[in-house]
Amino acid sequence: MAKYSKLQVIQTITETGLVPVFYNSDVELSKKVLKACYDGGVRVFEFTNRGDFAHEVFIELVKYANNELPGLILGIGSVVDPETAALYIQLGANFVVGPLFNPEIAPICNRRLIPYCPGCATPSEIGAAQQAGCDICKVFPGDVLGPAFVKAIKAPMPWSQLMITGGVKPTKENLEAWFKAGVTCVGMGSNLFPKEVIEAGEWNMISELCAQTLEIIKSLR
Repeated sequence: MAKYSKLQVIQTITETGLVPVFYNSDVELSKKVLKACYDGGVRVFEFTNRGDFAHEVFIELVKYANNELPGLILGIGSVVDPETAALYIQLGANFVVGPLFNPEIAPICNRRLIPYCPGCATPSEIGAAQQAGCDICKVFPGDVLGPAFVKAIKAPMPWSQLMITGGVKPTKENLEAWFKAGVTCVGMGSNLFPKEVIEAGEWNMISELCAQTLEIIKSLR
């Protein structure tokens, strides 16, 4: 069961502007990454459903966050069907993210007052998702669509709250382009978790990168 209300989740995503996106099959390594992000000021984290038994890792992360990381909102990503959404909601997901919009997922999340952030790549998909009750839509793939797409969407649909994911970098130049275009927040994966840093276990570097990214976002608003 979700620990945080839908309003709390949406407010935190909007206020911080950053949602780290991460997956690893190792529970202890995932906990260290989660703690590193938390120490860097992150309060919303998306663990992705990208491997066998990912739900077992997620269960442990939920317990860890609830016991050791007060205020951290943990959600699940890479969800493409309602059955998977229902599973993770039962396991404690506070929000559900997908690479695509599946209208069958929306009622599952709405019934439990869980934010559903579907992946959208056209105005029609965004409009359909909003009609289904999705407050924040994920624009994906971001590096393919670009900031110009976000700006174009916001012109006729200024109420849209968009989370860009895919190719977002923790640099002022990259973030400035997105936030000037009008995104509500960014989802950031591999660029926030350099492979060599993970392999070396340099968790403080991830904390510093998160803190720097949050500071840049704050300065752009």
